[in-house]
Formats: sequence, C-alpha cells, structure tokens
Amino acid sequence: MATVKEQVGEALLGTTQEPQLSQQTIAIFMKHAVKDEQTGEYYLGENEFIDAVAPESEDYHKIKRSQYGILFHVADRRRTGKVTLHDWSKFENLLAKPDAEYEIAFRLFDVNGTGLVKFDDFQKIYNAHKGEDSIPFDWSSEWASLYIGSKEKRHTMTYPQFSQMLRGLQGEKVRQAFLYFDKNNDGYIEPEEFQRIILETAAHKLSDHLLNNLHTLCNISAGSKISYANVRAFQNMIREMDLVELIIRNATNKSSDGKITRTDFLNEAARIIRFSLFTPMEADILFHFAGLDEPSGKLGLTDFAKVLDASWHNAYAVSSGAVGAVSDVGQKALTRTKSILHHVLESVHHFALGSLAGAFGAFMVYPIDLVKTRMQNQRGHRVGERLYKNSLDCARKVIKNEGIRGLYSGVLPQLVGVAPEKAIKLTVNDLVRGKFTDKKTGQIWWPWELVAGGTAGGCQVIFTNPLEIVKIRLQVQGEVSKSVEGAPKRSAIWIVKNLGLVGLYKGASACLLRDVPFSAIYFPTYNHLKRDYFGESPTKSLGVLQMLTAGAVAGMPAAYLTTPFDVIKTRLQVEARKGEAQYLSLRHAAKTIWQQEGFKAFFKGGPARIMRSSPQFGFTLAGYEVLQRTLPMPGHADQEGPSGHIEPGVGLAEAKAPLPYLRSRNALKIILDLDENFGRPKLPQGKTWSGIPGFGGKGLA
Repeated sequence: MATVKEQVGEALLGTTQEPQLSQQTIAIFMKHAVKDEQTGEYYLGENEFIDAVAPESEDYHKIKRSQYGILFHVADRRRTGKVTLHDWSKFENLLAKPDAEYEIAFRLFDVNGTGLVKFDDFQKIYNAHKGEDSIPFDWSSEWASLYIGSKEKRHTMTYPQFSQMLRGLQGEKVRQAFLYFDKNNDGYIEPEEFQRIILETAAHKLSDHLLNNLHTLCNISAGSKISYANVRAFQNMIREMDLVELIIRNATNKSSDGKITRTDFLNEAARIIRFSLFTPMEADILFHFAGLDEPSGKLGLTDFAKVLDASWHNAYAVSSGAVGAVSDVGQKALTRTKSILHHVLESVHHFALGSLAGAFGAFMVYPIDLVKTRMQNQRGHRVGERLYKNSLDCARKVIKNEGIRGLYSGVLPQLVGVAPEKAIKLTVNDLVRGKFTDKKTGQIWWPWELVAGGTAGGCQVIFTNPLEIVKIRLQVQGEVSKSVEGAPKRSAIWIVKNLGLVGLYKGASACLLRDVPFSAIYFPTYNHLKRDYFGESPTKSLGVLQMLTAGAVAGMPAAYLTTPFDVIKTRLQVEARKGEAQYLSLRHAAKTIWQQEGFKAFFKGGPARIMRSSPQFGFTLAGYEVLQRTLPMPGHADQEGPSGHIEPGVGLAEAKAPLPYLRSRNALKIILDLDENFGRPKLPQGKTWSGIPGFGGKGLA
C-alpha cells in the first residue's frame, strides 16, 4: 500500500512505472486457484482455468465458454491436469506475443513440444474432436499434400508452415464440401446443403442473421440452386469483413442521410482498395443479406451490422419460448436498473470527491481571494486615508490588524458554494459540448466550444451569486471594524436575512458578465492546451502535472480579461460606507468608476485573480486525484479481467478487452476453423470420456 506521501507525489507528477505483469499474473492466478491438500501447492484445474480466461460476464453466444478448455491443454504442457503458477505465467507470456493466436493453435498440436507438428499427432487430435456427422475432409488431397506431403511422404510441419496451412484450410474445406454435395458434378448444390457447409465451417464467425438466412442466397440469381461461384463469392466476402466494414463506414460518413446503395459501396471500394476489387456478385451478396429487412436497397450501418457483427443476436433465437423471452426481458430490465443505479451512485461518489477537492482548493487560495476583494473594493477618492498601497500591503495589514484568521473571513460560504459551483459548471459544459460534438469524428466547432463554456458559466450564477455576496461582505467587514469605530460584526445568517431573496442576487448581471466570458475562455483554452500542446488523445493520457499546467495557463487569460466585470460586481455587492457613492446599477457603477478612478481601476485585483484562479485549479485537481486513489468507489476497484468487452457489441464497435483476452478468443476462432466441435465434449451412447489423445488420455473407452 502506497503511503499518502507517495500518492500525493504520483498525483502531482504522474508515474512512468511500467505495469507489473508478474504481480497481475499472480493476482489473477490466486483469485481462481485451488490448493492441493497433499502438497499445499496452488493450481488451476480445467474449470478454474476457464474461469480465469473466460469471465462469466461475457456473451458466449458464438464460442461456447466450455470450449476455452482447449486452451487449458496448451497451458498444461506437462499433461498433469493441473496448471501451476509457473505454467500460468508462461501462458500469460505467450498471450502477450503479437502472433499468439497462431502459436497457441500450433502448440495444441505440437504434442512433444519440439517445435514441430507430426501429421500423425495432428490427425489424432483432429479426429478426436471432429463431429461424428461432420462433412468429410480428405487429408490426402492435392491441396493437403502440398503442405504435409503425400500419403507415402508425410513430413513434419514447422510453425510458419503450420500457420500458413491453417490460413488456407477453410477455403479448401468449403471446396471439398461443395464437391461432396455436388453428386452429379453440374456445379450446383441445394440451399440447405450450402447452409450446412457454412454452419460447419464458419458458424463461430458469423451473425445469427446470416446463419438463419443462408438458404436465401439462391435468390440473388435465377434458379433455385446455389452455384460454386455463389459459394466462392460468399466466402470471399466473409473473409474480407474487416475491409468491407472500413468501406461501409467511409461511404456512410459521406452520405447525407447515413445510407448507401450498392453503387456507393463499389465507388468507395474503388477509392480505398489498391490490390483487389470486389466482384459484382460479392457486392450483390453483401447487399442481399444486409437488405433482407430493407428492400429499398439503401442501407445504413444498422443494416450492415446484422451481417458484419458476429455477436449480433437474432431477436427470436435468444430464447426458445415465450417464458424464456419474458425471462430475458426481465433480466434486461434488471440489468438496466442496476446500470442506472450504478451510474447514480457513481455520480454521487464523484460529486462528493469533487466537493472535498474543490473545498480544499478554495481553502488553499482563499487568502489571495480576500486580498483581491479588498483591493477591488478600495476606491480612488475616499473619505479619509487609503488603507492599502498594493496587494502585498493589503495582506500584511490584514494579518497585523485581524490576525491570520482575518485572511479567512467569509471562508465558510465559499466552501459551501464551491461544490455546487464546480458540479454545475463542469456538468453543463460537458452536456452542451456533447450535444454539439460530432459523434463520428469526436470533433467540435470552436464557436460551439465558446457556447458550451459560456452556458456553463451562466448556469452557475444562479447558485453561486447569493453565496458570493455573503462571502464578499464577510471579507470586507474586517477592515470596516478597524476603520469605523463601533462597527458591528455581522454573521452570514444575519447578512442573508438582511438582504432578502432579491438582495442576494444584487450584482447578478455583473456576475453573469464575469462568469460567462470566463468559462467561455477557460474551457476551450484548457481543452485545446491538453489536446494540441500536450498531445492528449485516446491512446495518450496526460499526467497530473500536465493537466495542472494546462489548467493554470488557461486560467490566466480567463481571469485577467474578465477582471473589469469582477470589479463592478464587487462594488455592487459590497455595502456602501458613509461618504461613498451608492451604485444604482451596473451601468452607473461602470460610469462612476471610470469618471472617479480611471480605466486602470477596472483591472484592480487582476494579478490577484490570476494568482488565485491558477493555483486553485491545481490544488483542486491534485486533491481530486489523491482522493480517487485513496477513496475508490466501493465495488469499483480495478478488475483482473474484462467485463462484457471481449466481443464487440452490436454497432460495429471495437472490443475493449485487454489483448490477452482477445487473443485467447481469436486463437479459438482459428482452431474452430478445423472443426466447429473442437472443445465440445462427445459422449456417444455406451462410451465414457477418459481423455484426449496426445494430452495424456486414452481416448474413448
């Protein structure tokens, strides 16, 4: 556990320490491991291993969670049925490799761990997992012989050779399957036969919408059968799904209504593709399946998502009956309720931490704010002697006449008001920015940034003006008690009662004139400094010191340029003393100050405003960072694994899980290209499962 001193240092300066992978590895292992009662050693059995690599919170609609047990046999290199911490560490290290997917598949078949795959070992494992009624595949075919040699001259495969064989295997499986069903060799098969081919070779990669409508492929041309050309075009299209998505995104972004036609797709493909082109039949197949529910031929992203997004569910396939459907709806409603409750609690948590951090920042710079207020309230032509020569003189005299506590006169209303002020300002700015931000590019036109900031500043005045007028009157009454004999000392409650509701909003117009331009300058400047100067991006997060600097610099022009309105607001809100002119309105105050004190008077306390605004933001942010680390939201600690992000959600979003989890899933996709039944237990009648050939078992007994 880091000390408070270390946490403060990390919050202010950031940290460049690399992630401690070994500690993460140990933490994940120990979370799921069980203890061997005889040896006292911790290990993962197959079920525990699956829990570690396949969180239950995920959607295992395509690749069943039990099939992740295949990876257990890759990690269990000693064939003991146990994965120790040492084995787990090696497996985690394997997942970190850039080509982990193919290496995992290779190690599954490299039974002896020699870096070579023997065909006999490969065939044993393949046959052990292959479904009993699977479409036959000829490993003595001309295609297979090119990779593993002819039947009489089989040779071992190296890792690169094995990987390349897997890369082309699915295409050969589809070709052989087509020949298997094309009994009369006329180049056509039945739609149901085509559907069976795809279900056996690519069901783990395709959406429900595609799989349930495969038989309709015959409708893209005349006749009721499916040709080999149709099959090849379909296969080419699904192999290029990532490229297809890129083309569709580009084309829909350029469309005024977000929808495109087949012509738009092919035109955009011509702009993007350099080395190959989609054939007319391939484009027809894409638009056929995407447009089954939209016969107009003009399709949007939601239409294509049903084809491109493997995790897309058929609305009627989630449950097998009405009771299941009702249960599913209830579960979704419960999930939404929990999600809403979580967001509410999270907002309360952030608000509480923001309040504490804001109060801390305000407290630290409050003496500067008090000096600023008294300097702004000092008039050029007063009855009697001027109290202060400059800001330093003001601070010195406050301490001399009122003590250190005098520097904090009126601090309580400030601490009470700073929480809603920060919450209102930040929330409104984010809402307005979100409204005008381009959802596709994440960019916002700079005038809208000014509107967002200005709106935030305007909204906060409703709450903060009453608190500020009380604070200001408390700040100046200390000097009154020293200069005017017998002047009573008022409390915040007395001031509120005396002013009344209308009086609490005295100077609100000047407050608006100050806070609207302040926020309009501050928020855009702060965001542009972070993004354009410090380089903040989705892939680069800034350290606290960088954010502090951006906040401090942004606060300087915002604070100084709005000083004239702050001076007018202060004069309007402070109670006029005997012999001083009474300001009647904002315009009257500005005119009187100009005539009696000159232009420079409008910038009184300007340096003090800069000195207060910049460090206040710094203290607030640093305090917030430390509080977040020391007081995390209960039940919201960092998770060892992802939660609901291994498969991208509907809408063609990228997966958010860490790469090791994604590579585990992708490795299974490669292995399942061999046969959809890999990893699924087979229990034929009268047989018992006792192991997998090549994994220390004896096969079926």
